[in-house]
Amino acid sequence: MHTLVLNASYEPLAVVSVRRAVVLVLTEKAVAEHVDDERVIRSATREIPMPIVVRLLRFVRVPYRRRVPWSRRGVLDRDRHRCAYCGSRASTVDHIEPVSRGGAARSWLNTVAACPPCNQVKANRTPREAGMQLLVRPYEPKAQAALVLALGIKARESLPAWLEPALAQP
Repeated sequence: MHTLVLNASYEPLAVVSVRRAVVLVLTEKAVAEHVDDERVIRSATREIPMPIVVRLLRFVRVPYRRRVPWSRRGVLDRDRHRCAYCGSRASTVDHIEPVSRGGAARSWLNTVAACPPCNQVKANRTPREAGMQLLVRPYEPKAQAALVLALGIKARESLPAWLEPALAQP
């Protein structure tokens, strides 16, 4: 499990282990903004609900937000493990414009999640040539939203609604 760390201004800052988040709360460097009431962390003297989102008490200045590096896992997470062609469960990444035809190999805008059958049917062709239509438009995730994608599907589903505007995608 992982925990989302927010800056004092509620801006997503990092994803850390639950253990690190508990240490931040216990040392009074952060407060738990959202917890999983069903899971608790126990010690000899304390019982703490597992933090899903913690907020730092002091503002941390972030000089700049660099671009999110491309990764296969990132593409699958961005597309929520759903095939961009048929909507079924995806486990592979497909290049919209094949690399052999000059398409970018590691580009957010040229890759989508795909199920193995659709990926094989499309093969070394463009979706248009294969007679397939994209159900989603690929995009480059924001650095803040990429942090939430890194949390995993179950953790994302339990995030509070007030955090949605900060994570909105195109």
